[in-house]
Amino acid sequence: MKKTTTSLFKVAQTQLEIAAKALKLDANILEMLKYPKRTLKVNIPVEMDDGRIQMFEGYRVQYNDMRGPCKGGVRYHPDVSEDEVTALAAWMTWKCAVLAIPYGGAKGGIVCDPTQMSQNELQRLTRRYTATIMPLLGPNLDIPAPDVYTGTKEMAWIMDTYSVFKGYSEPGSVTGKSLSIGGSMGRREATGRGVSLAVREMAGKLKLSLKGLRIAVQGFGNVGSVTADLLSRMGCSVVAASDVTGGVYDPSGLDVPALLAHAGKHRVIKGFAAKEMITNQELLTLPVDVLIPAALERQITGENAHLVKAKFVAEAANGPTTLEADEALEKRKIPVLPDILTNAGGVVVSYFEWVQARNAYFWSEKEVNDKLEGMMVKAFNDVWAMAEKHKVSLRVAAYMLAVSRVAEAFRERELFP
Repeated sequence: MKKTTTSLFKVAQTQLEIAAKALKLDANILEMLKYPKRTLKVNIPVEMDDGRIQMFEGYRVQYNDMRGPCKGGVRYHPDVSEDEVTALAAWMTWKCAVLAIPYGGAKGGIVCDPTQMSQNELQRLTRRYTATIMPLLGPNLDIPAPDVYTGTKEMAWIMDTYSVFKGYSEPGSVTGKSLSIGGSMGRREATGRGVSLAVREMAGKLKLSLKGLRIAVQGFGNVGSVTADLLSRMGCSVVAASDVTGGVYDPSGLDVPALLAHAGKHRVIKGFAAKEMITNQELLTLPVDVLIPAALERQITGENAHLVKAKFVAEAANGPTTLEADEALEKRKIPVLPDILTNAGGVVVSYFEWVQARNAYFWSEKEVNDKLEGMMVKAFNDVWAMAEKHKVSLRVAAYMLAVSRVAEAFRERELFP
């Protein structure tokens, strides 16, 4: 497949402009919404295990804080760039607004290959990065969370570093932590649970039965695996799954518990016995009911969108569908559940974690899951109603809803000075 070079942030800006045009948004407000509030680029010296000092490039982008403190993950990946992080911060802004969470959007990242680094090297990298961007962080300013190749351990290091500098423990400084240091029940499964709820609601609108609904999941990390597990428990048939090592396909349905056990033991899908071995790209074109891209950005493109056979696409990843693919899928009447709605379960429960940590009062897993379901269903219905009212795609409707809420905050607060 030809690799696209389109700027992700240009994609994010275009999506904003489409929604602004549909809303007839004031040009001055649009101008303010098109750019991040703050971008910090840092160079991070880290002592490696062999005694060398290696420099790493890192970023933290705060896109908008009109509706509350900034919120967003930190990813470790060789392809991290300022363009990517800025786009992700913008998408987080709209995601929080769609779900009516009182947050703005942020994102962070470090250019590195964590698979080639030891735990000690990762800890030194994380703590140094945290110390370097410290002026931007805080429970009232910017709250990091896990993302690609980061998890509870990295969040513990960030929280501890922040707390050491402040002189007191501050569990509200990050989310996605383990329970022992102020994490929330249900946080690990939250994004995948939100995806499964969005798929359930969409299937209902399209009058598709969940029983036997054929699902293909591209990306079998935390989000993809949890999504597959929960949808299979709802009666769906997960027929295909893939990760960086390749994929597996069985039109009669995969043994999801066995696949989860294999991936848990080996950390990859490779080696799992299935009827057919496939590639990540082949998975996107299978004859399924629901295609769930849960890997990285720009997977469904102008080059392969015409091969998609799913009844609808549910974006579990951020930005997996390009602008050209969006247009092609819309022409073919294949609806796309947009990322800023579909994968918002993670930030919803991050918000719950922040609320619980700041009040030192924690909820049961049932309470968390029930509250998450209520917010996801309401947001889905709000987006669906917007799409019906304005005769636009679900993506445009989600952006219209989000942008209108952030714009309202601008109108209320006005410009200083």
